Amino acid sequence: MAMNKFIATPTRTMEILRKYGFTFKKSLGQNFLIDVNILENIIRHAGIDSSAGVIEVGPGIGALTEQLAIHADRVTAFEIDQRLLPILEDTLSEYHNVTVVHQDILEADVKAVIAKHFLPDQALHVVANLPYYITTPILMKLLRENLPVTSIVVMIQKEVAERMAAEPGTKSYGSLTIAIQYYTHAEIVMDVPKSVFMPQPNVISSILKLTKRSEPPVEVLDEDFFFGIVRASFAQRRKTIRNNLAVFFKNHLDKETISEVLVTAGIDGTRRGESLTIAEFAILANAFDHVKFSS
Repeated sequence: MAMNKFIATPTRTMEILRKYGFTFKKSLGQNFLIDVNILENIIRHAGIDSSAGVIEVGPGIGALTEQLAIHADRVTAFEIDQRLLPILEDTLSEYHNVTVVHQDILEADVKAVIAKHFLPDQALHVVANLPYYITTPILMKLLRENLPVTSIVVMIQKEVAERMAAEPGTKSYGSLTIAIQYYTHAEIVMDVPKSVFMPQPNVISSILKLTKRSEPPVEVLDEDFFFGIVRASFAQRRKTIRNNLAVFFKNHLDKETISEVLVTAGIDGTRRGESLTIAEFAILANAFDHVKFSS
């Protein structure tokens, strides 16, 4: 197909919007991609080939979906906006390897959808231009449900991508960094200008690649408790680990006990959360796991 016939061009996008009288819903964070080169970059970084299965979230009018359909074996896209269903049926009519599921991804049984629409043992990838207002809940759902997915490549707000791929000791490093990097290796592969979207967002975007780990980089006794300790350590970024944990364990562990556990863990209580590596947080959580809420 000639490039100017692809959905992801300003002319074709405007044609489709006019044909259906479609108006953007700010509440759904709708920004459609109008640059085929950007889409091909996304697909290249995701490693999509003709044997791959792809899950897409928020296909919009089908710009990315179309390119995925051309390169992949099969594509299943979750779309929450009912107004887009007839548009997608039209724009993707010649691609018989695409299924659109009218459902909120946050409420969907994604494992059941995978079992229904993909081959057993098929290499699966998530590729999406995610609505910025709900990026983190979507990614955490996909990661915590332990789906049989090799990689997740998403277009998201640059600032959020930087937080997910951050190194210890940096301003962007926080509890979100550790949550993402517990499950994946995170890498920003490129930044994307506002001009490739319609309408243009107020922020610069980045393409983030998350490569699923076969197992977490650290061993923790209790995952939920580990993440609780991590969140508590960043609750007030300017406070020390000791002071943040004193608030977390209030009415359960006194400051003296907290100081003793920190010594046992070999972690200086005057450090701040942003200075600890994921390995140090695991040591910390496992040390507190033995004494949590025992008093």
